[in-house]
Amino acid sequence: MSAYRWKNFHENEDRPEKPRSFGVTEMRGPHYTLFAQNALQDIFESMGQFVDGLKFSGGSHSLMPKSLVKEVIDMAHEHDIYVSTGDWAEHMLKKGPSAFKQYIEECKQLGFDTVELNVESLEVPEDSLLRFVRLIKSGGLKAKPQFAVKFNKSDIPVVGDRAFGAYIVPTPRSSEFVEDVDLLIRRAERCLEAGADMIMIDADDVCKHVDSVRADIISKIIGRLGLERTMFEASNPRTSEWFVKNYGPRVNLFVDHSHVMDLECLRGRNLGKNHSSVLGSFLLNF
Repeated sequence: MSAYRWKNFHENEDRPEKPRSFGVTEMRGPHYTLFAQNALQDIFESMGQFVDGLKFSGGSHSLMPKSLVKEVIDMAHEHDIYVSTGDWAEHMLKKGPSAFKQYIEECKQLGFDTVELNVESLEVPEDSLLRFVRLIKSGGLKAKPQFAVKFNKSDIPVVGDRAFGAYIVPTPRSSEFVEDVDLLIRRAERCLEAGADMIMIDADDVCKHVDSVRADIISKIIGRLGLERTMFEASNPRTSEWFVKNYGPRVNLFVDHSHVMDLECLRGRNLGKNHSSVLGSFLLNF
């Protein structure tokens, strides 16, 4: 008998059925599949139970006919998958408040569920950011501000100097680093108070090289904002593995469509490409 079997969502309350409020997996929609519904349909039919959200990448929906965008959104909804605009709203905001209001209304008509705001690209005062969040909410959509964690690369420990994923005390070269992270958290807290449903953290600088991950930064963000109100972008499978190992299956992650199955294995049975011993046992007994 095989040493491995698929996770049954009913076996563990930490992995509930959809719609889920934690342990959310949001998938980056590949550009080519957005223009080929059959390919996207295959993804939904084979992995739909593991996918909570679909995100249009890089404003790709702005290049597509509205009829096609609606077809993709309707297809996702058939599989209980919410759909996010991705970071495109900031481009509309540059055209003025009226253009942004029109964009929100158009998103609602097309069936989008979530509007993402790239805070770094917006470069607006906090009061304006909060006003945009409220405007999205008043339009009947969910708001998800995206913040980016930035710091000096010299603050990353050299690979091999410490254990994988170990906690380290932050030792910035200046107080600016600490203030930047604290400012990010304070602004994110204000967004949640204004009605934001989730905070997206683009921690690529923190997690891009997972052997040098700044665990202290991640811990501080989760400790202040809460695990269920925060989503992290996992740019590679090892980053996903690090998050699940350290924060369990309840962590919310945004991953590429090609990493969905690996992530679900990590959530359900602690399997993954780097778990060679367990995976090898599965292959031998298959």
